[in-house]
Amino acid sequence: MRTLYLECGMGAAGDMLTAALLELLPDRSFFLEKMNALGLEGVTISAESTQKLGISGTQMHVLIHGEEEESHDVHDHMHHHHDDEHHDHGHHHHDEEHHDHEHHHHDEEHHDHEHHHHHASMQDVTEMIGALDVSESVKQNALAVYQLIAEAESHAHGKPVSEIHFHEVGTKDAIADIVGVCLLIEMLHPDRILASPVHVGSGYVRCAHGVLPVPAPATAYILRGIPSYGGTVEGELCTPTGAALLRHFAAEFIPMPALQTEQIGYGFGKKEFERLNCVRAFIGDMQDESEEIIELVCNVDDMTGEELGFAQEILLDAGAREVFTVPVTMKKSRPGIMLVCLCTEDKRQEMLRLIFKHTSTIGVRMHNCARYALERQLTEQNTAYGKVRTKQVKGFGVTKAKPEYDDLAKIAKEHGLTLREVRTELAKEEA
Repeated sequence: MRTLYLECGMGAAGDMLTAALLELLPDRSFFLEKMNALGLEGVTISAESTQKLGISGTQMHVLIHGEEEESHDVHDHMHHHHDDEHHDHGHHHHDEEHHDHEHHHHDEEHHDHEHHHHHASMQDVTEMIGALDVSESVKQNALAVYQLIAEAESHAHGKPVSEIHFHEVGTKDAIADIVGVCLLIEMLHPDRILASPVHVGSGYVRCAHGVLPVPAPATAYILRGIPSYGGTVEGELCTPTGAALLRHFAAEFIPMPALQTEQIGYGFGKKEFERLNCVRAFIGDMQDESEEIIELVCNVDDMTGEELGFAQEILLDAGAREVFTVPVTMKKSRPGIMLVCLCTEDKRQEMLRLIFKHTSTIGVRMHNCARYALERQLTEQNTAYGKVRTKQVKGFGVTKAKPEYDDLAKIAKEHGLTLREVRTELAKEEA
């Protein structure tokens, strides 16, 4: 199963997730061209390949009319309109000591200028995303993520979602992050998305409301029910945008599972720490741990070999995973045969019906089993003897290949060889 695993050992933010996922693509230029043609007026997105602590990775830049916002997480551009005389500006002014993955307003002149921007409601955001040149799936995912953030801010401030407003500039910035992640996940199309427990940081963060604990109230609300921890790193490691993206896409938050990794992406944050400040994205195949299978068992002592063979064929043709017999000693020391049929739950009733019909048993035992199996693939190869099918299996760190018996037997008969001789000749060709 193609699996995307997000390692959030230094938290998560929209730009970090975008950068990490972008590194998994073979052609990054297509994504950047698509993002810059979204239809967000004045917005330019670029990716910078850089190094931190000696490790190569990517850092995203979102420019609004040629200038990069110092913060582009949603909660840093929130406005809660209580009345015409008072606007409670949700800008979070972090000191250099505090961690911030994304950009924050850095001078009073710029802050005062921001007060004159138009504000966008959730309805405005919905219309902006709806007008973007992306698939309906990307739009729906982006709106769902934004809705999580708006609901968290609403809960944190005790105001309806309708009274939650965003800076016009900050809204475009956040939409670029959220839509970027949604678009990248569509392009990567993993079967399953998993994430690590989330490191949220520790300490306090300064904002317009005063000094608040980390994680910020909106982030804490979004992460409810998700494994998270504080650690010793001071600052806000996980932002509301990052938390909402993780909550929307990740099916589970677990330690990294056994994964046959194809590619690793490093998405850097903008602050420097003793630890590498990044989200890591791993993509590859993960073998399902097990599948449920039914074992149906019965004993018979009055059937001929032909009758048993016929019953086995009937069960296999009807969809049994495996059917086999085992010699047993039954009551009164009579020799008998134990018939074992393996099937999936959806085949159970049909298998029972056929066992009772085609054998002499009057009772069947059932066991629920967990079955571990390697992933199988049948390929065809050209050889000196013609085409030979090969069963290739992999999983749990193991890779095996074996030619199909029917093809080997056909070659052996046609050329007057033994099976061993055919296998040896085919092995020589591969070498």
